[in-house]
Amino acid sequence: MIDLHCHSTFSDGSFSPEELARMAVEAGVSALALTDHDTMAGLPRFLAAAEGKGFRAVPGVELSVNWTPGGVMHMLGYWMEMENPELVRQLAWIRDGREMRNREILEKLNALGLSMTWEEVKAKAGEDVVGRPHFAQVMLERGYAKDKNEAFDKWLGDGKPGYADRPRLTAEDAVELICRAGGVAVLAHPFTLHLGKEAQEALWNRLAEVGLSGVECYYSEHSSDLTADYLEIARRVGLVPTGGSDFHGEVSPGIRLGTGFGGLNVPDEVLVELEARRPA
Repeated sequence: MIDLHCHSTFSDGSFSPEELARMAVEAGVSALALTDHDTMAGLPRFLAAAEGKGFRAVPGVELSVNWTPGGVMHMLGYWMEMENPELVRQLAWIRDGREMRNREILEKLNALGLSMTWEEVKAKAGEDVVGRPHFAQVMLERGYAKDKNEAFDKWLGDGKPGYADRPRLTAEDAVELICRAGGVAVLAHPFTLHLGKEAQEALWNRLAEVGLSGVECYYSEHSSDLTADYLEIARRVGLVPTGGSDFHGEVSPGIRLGTGFGGLNVPDEVLVELEARRPA
């Protein structure tokens, strides 16, 4: 059992890279990928903490991608050269845009009567990237929402009163960037794209042409039927069917490292297939 999708305190997770390494041993996974949002800053600590622990630590990142038809698109990248100049520059551009967006969200929420400070939100983010889940955490503490879903459905989701947009790469640009940095690109949680089977297959084919290697078919929030559909499409398109829990810790209660909501089981051979797609 492997898990190729989790987050630390360097993005919107609640556990440090060192804690994730310890939890990987407890969960019994044979491999774990750290894929923080738009940053690789936590990877050196994660890789160091994983040494000698009996599981394989996979360096990764999750890039936010522009997706105009609706829904959310994220692109996972594994084994990139962390010091690649273009990758470093693009990640900085994404983070700068996120910073501007966060300030705009704060101004909007304050104007709507939801009192909070930047210091409060930043404190929830830990070491690095502030995101909407951190605003949601403050909103929960102040009683503006009963849970994260309500915070997003009422205030923070796309098109809601507290939402603000930010710059993102196109899907093709994200795939090509990962490949040029020596990595392997994987489309994350495709159900968030809100596409039918035919539209999914057309998209996957299009992205495969620019270097996409895999799709996250096994995922905490995919039903068994949806997983079966995605596995079928991946086989037709020639993509590796990858998977992960998208573990965030306390931010997403109920999702456990390795097993998601309890039924997730990503086969070990997926990692072998995915690694075979790495650039020579």
